[in-house]
Formats: sequence, structure tokens, C-alpha cells
Amino acid sequence: MSAESPVRHASASPAGSRSSSPNNAHDTLTLRALVNTKEAGVIIGKGGKNVADLREQTGVRAGVSKVIPGVHERVLTVGGSVEAVAKAYNLIISQLVSSSPSPISLSSSSPHTSIRLLISHNLMGTIIGRSGGKIKAIQDASGARMVASKEMLPQSTERIVEVQGAPDSIGRAIEEIGKCLLEDWERGQGTVPFHPGAGDATSGTRRSANGYSAGARKSNGDVARRSPPPPSPHSPTVAQSTANLRTQNISIPSDMVGCIIGRSGSKITEIRRLSGSKISIAKAPHDDTGERMFTIVGTPEANEKALFLLYNQLESEKERRVGREQQQQQEE
Repeated sequence: MSAESPVRHASASPAGSRSSSPNNAHDTLTLRALVNTKEAGVIIGKGGKNVADLREQTGVRAGVSKVIPGVHERVLTVGGSVEAVAKAYNLIISQLVSSSPSPISLSSSSPHTSIRLLISHNLMGTIIGRSGGKIKAIQDASGARMVASKEMLPQSTERIVEVQGAPDSIGRAIEEIGKCLLEDWERGQGTVPFHPGAGDATSGTRRSANGYSAGARKSNGDVARRSPPPPSPHSPTVAQSTANLRTQNISIPSDMVGCIIGRSGSKITEIRRLSGSKISIAKAPHDDTGERMFTIVGTPEANEKALFLLYNQLESEKERRVGREQQQQQEE
């Protein structure tokens, strides 16, 4: 396998989902991180030596996404047991610190740095916990600091959790994060992974319902492959084979359900029509979070488009509410 190719057999996303390998499915963690091109070069090493050594030392599957012209970020993917993935990230971060000519240090003996983990939006609650209790416990136990982004990355359903501290502290934090993700892996199913450069030039941080990334992975765990967008749901080629149907569940805050359904069901009907997926909505919240479960059934490609349309509708509603609040404040 080329040192610059994505991890083979490991799910491209979600972070913390089951591996596509049938063996020990519940015990295998796949954790992705965003790195810049310089860091990617250090991780890979000359002729792929560093990443090969990393695999040998830890037993993980590891790789870095290919270079995209004009894009300065790449995705690091590491897969294996929780302990092995944490050890691998510890080694990677130590390597990045030692390769830096002037590492940022908060003390003379302990250089501090950070890593940007890519975490499924649906799994953020698992890491943060009720009233932030879980993330605080991880920080206290590891000595690392964690900062979770509020917004999803462009054309994806992933968010960044930046883990800051000494390499050993970050490694401990990643191990705890990995345990949380594996315990709640089902919530991460159906995640649309982030691909650097996808839509950045035209859409900035806002996803377009009509220009969604076709590079998202298939829900069966296949490594992402960039390809032309899928055909229109009205095309004969979209005829869905029952053997190829997938079921995916996502949780939506109860106060946002109305904006997705629309007046007389107009919005959800449109999303069903455009995506080709069947979408059903639970009548009541499924747990204490007050979120309601949306069940999406269709081909992997149809489900991915349905996810983009649903999240695009959520973001539009959030922007509308923020604008309304700002207007009310100006009027007061």
C-alpha cells in the first residue's frame, strides 16, 4: 500500500465507528485527524519509512490521504485497538514536536502541541457528556485540554475536537475518547466524512444541497473514492435494488424537527424526492437528550444525499434563527 493512500479496510469515517473488518468489529477504532501538508510529510517520512515504522511498532493501520492541488490539509487515518491507536497518535505527535524547529512549550520539560481529531457530529454528545461532565473528566484524567468546534466541516457531518497538551497527555486523552466512541458506535453510523477541499472554493463553510461531495464513503465502510455525483433520482439508473439498501439513523433536536418537516410536510417530501431515500421520523424523543430519531432507508448514495439535504436544512434554520435574534437585539 502506498504510504500516501488512505487506510485500506479501515472505515474512512466515522471516527470511532466499527471497522469494516468482520473480526472484533466492536473493538476496532478508526480515528481520523486533520493535518497540514508539512505535518503529513513528517508522518509519512522519506519513502514512507515513518508510517511503515509506525505500523510495525503499534500494529495499527495508518495512512494519509493523497495531495489535492491547492489544498493545504490532508486527513490522517489510524485504525486498530483503542490502546494501539492512542499509542500511534502519541508517537506521531512526539515526532511532529521533535521535527519542529521551535516547538511551542509552556514549560522547559514538557513541549505542548495539538491534534485536530475528526469526530462524527452524532458522537459529540458521547464525548462531551451531560453538562460537559464527560469532556471535563477526560481532561482531568489526561492532563490535556479539549476544544470542540460548534460547526460541522464543509460538505460533511464531522466536527473537529482539538486536543492540546504534551504528547503523553494527548495520547491518554485519545485513549479515553476512543473508549467513549466504541461504547456508543451505533450513533456514528451514517456519518459523511470530511474531505479537505470539498466545496471550499465555492461554498466556504456552507454546504450546498445541489453540489454535495460524491467523495463521501459508502455506508458499508468502503474507503472513500472521489467520483462524479450520482445521477438524478428520476434517472432509470437509480432503481434501487433491495439487496443494496442500507438503513441509517440520525438524531435531530426536537426543536429542529419542524423546520425539516416543513409546512404540511413540504420540506421532508422534497428531501425524499431529491435523494430517493425513504425517511421516517420517530413521534417521540428516543432518550433524555430530547432528540428524535430519523431513519433513512435507501442505497448508500441516496442516503448520503439525504444526509446532506437534512443537515443543509438544519444549518439554514440555525442561520435564520441567529439572524432573527440579532434583529430583535437591534430593535431593543
